This record gives sequence, C-alpha cells and structure tokens, in this order.
Amino acid sequence: MNIKEGTFEAKDCRFGIVVSRFNELVTSKLLASSIETLQEAGAHEKDIEVVKVPGAFEIPFMARQLAQSRRFDAIICIGAIIRGDTPHFDYICTETSRGIAQAGWDFGIPVIFGVLTTNTVEQAVERTEVPDMNRGISAARSAIEMVSLMKQCHLSHRQAPGFRGMLDKPEQSS
Repeated sequence: MNIKEGTFEAKDCRFGIVVSRFNELVTSKLLASSIETLQEAGAHEKDIEVVKVPGAFEIPFMARQLAQSRRFDAIICIGAIIRGDTPHFDYICTETSRGIAQAGWDFGIPVIFGVLTTNTVEQAVERTEVPDMNRGISAARSAIEMVSLMKQCHLSHRQAPGFRGMLDKPEQSS
C-alpha cells in the first residue's frame, strides 16, 4: 500500500489569494495570517499575489480567473459572510462556496475555501484571533498541503493499468 500525505513546504510554490474587502476588519486579519503562514513555510513574497474583490460573491469569479491563468499552484479564497436579518446570507454562502469549488474542479488546481460563514461579528473576529480557529492560517496550510499532494501524485509516473501490457511488449520497427 502506498499512502501519500502532504507536507508543509511552500518553497518554489506560487499562491494566488482572493480576498473580499467587505467585512475588512475580519478579512484583513485573515489575509495577514494566511500570508504569514505561507512565508513561514518557505513561500517568497514575490510568489504570492493578492487580489482584492468587493465582496464574497465576487470571490469565485476572480478565483476562476486566477486558476485559468495557470500561474499559480493554488488559490486561497478569503472572505467573511456574517448572518443578518434577511435570507441574503444563505444565498451568498451557497453561491460563494459552489463557485469556489467549481473553479478548482474546472481547472484542476487546489482552490481553498477560507471564507468564514458566521452568525455574529464576534464569531468572525474570534476566528481571526485564536490561532487554532484562525481560518487564514488553516486555509494557507490546506493550500500548501494540497500543492504538495498534487506534486506527489503528478510526479509518480504511474501508468494506467490498461496500458501495462503494452509497456511490457518490445517496440516493433516499421
């Protein structure tokens, strides 16, 4: 059995970060924590590109653009959606999470969900201040680990089982 696990080495990796300006009191702290985590893991400042968008709803669009550019090993999406008195919260949460996931699926690179969805401002702030709960840190760590796993899986040179027989036969000359 071969078990692969990601490492937390970010050297020579490129990261795109899409961050919402809405609820900036929260998102600015998540962004700072995410960048600090990437750099502590070996990422250089030149290998991190931050794109600020108006709100959480715009995050998936920009994440898709960055993923499509093929310039990054992973995209980290940072935002804070805080419940209000209307169903707006539910619509934004649903479409933001769906769009972030779709960007990763469509382009085959890790697109990490670092968007807080909380009932109160206090809950959101707590998730920026307590290290074990900080979503900026955990999103960056997820991105680093997923990049490591992608490299391991793509560098394994494993052939599909259906082609094994063909590989064992000597080449015929024409």
